[in-house]
Amino acid sequence: MNAADAIRAEAAAWLVKRGENCGEAEQAALDRWIAQSVAHRVAYLRLDAAWSSADRLAALRPPAEEEPAPKRLLPLLMRVAAVVGVASVLGVAAMHSFAPPPERSFSTRIGGRETVSFADGSKIELNTDTLIRARMTTRSREIWLEKGEAYFSIKHDRAHPFTVMVEGHRVTDLGTKFFIRREGARVEVGLVQGRARVENRSIMASQSALLAPGDVVTATDDSMSMEKKPVAELDDALAWRRGMLVFHRVPLGQVAAEYNRYNRVKIVIADAEVARRPITATVPVNDLAAFTRMAENFFGLHVARNGDEIVVTR
Repeated sequence: MNAADAIRAEAAAWLVKRGENCGEAEQAALDRWIAQSVAHRVAYLRLDAAWSSADRLAALRPPAEEEPAPKRLLPLLMRVAAVVGVASVLGVAAMHSFAPPPERSFSTRIGGRETVSFADGSKIELNTDTLIRARMTTRSREIWLEKGEAYFSIKHDRAHPFTVMVEGHRVTDLGTKFFIRREGARVEVGLVQGRARVENRSIMASQSALLAPGDVVTATDDSMSMEKKPVAELDDALAWRRGMLVFHRVPLGQVAAEYNRYNRVKIVIADAEVARRPITATVPVNDLAAFTRMAENFFGLHVARNGDEIVVTR
């Protein structure tokens, strides 16, 4: 079952509960569920409308005539056939009504970059090995960042919020340029321009933060922290948009890890002390030869190619 099917199933369960003796506590829980997301609200309203349509259809059916059973049989069968026919049409219409808006997926290979443009004027730049799903309609704009990193330049529309879902967190645009990087359960959101809201939607650790330019939020399943960074540092973090990596006294092991995001040939630092050595450099994302030269010329290290690995030792 995909996410849209799961939401519709939840909406149906809530609709049934509401039809049973729904008390104040149940109604409050339903209200909270509907308020959690636009998808919840839309799914519930569609099911509720279909349910009401079925009730109106039943109400329009004429009452059975008080006739002897043999005389009533044919009209009854005809009415049953008519109801079944109408119900079938209603079912087909409901299937189309319940169908979620179309989604599109966009992805990049390792080392690749791509810019996706939308009709509303918004753009998303995908970094290496990134996958997003997009559902853009006249009523809502939703993105799911499944993996990787992306830079968002959003055309603000207060009536139609732009939201990004990533690893249980929701980022809502408030007139914004921002980036999101996902590494497993760790999510980093940095705001370049405008404002954005980040919400941790975990039931155990519900938190939110309103970001101003320079703010960077780091979130996991159960925590969220925010720090202010200089604009120049954010520019360095986004150097991948022009095909570069920028390091300022960054440990060699971390430099290798960044290179490994962009290249199928992986760099292995075989010595812990070597991995801690800091380096300052600006290099192309796909230029493994540049890393090799740095390791050999600046640190006097030994570099050897072993299949799909570049092994660095003292």
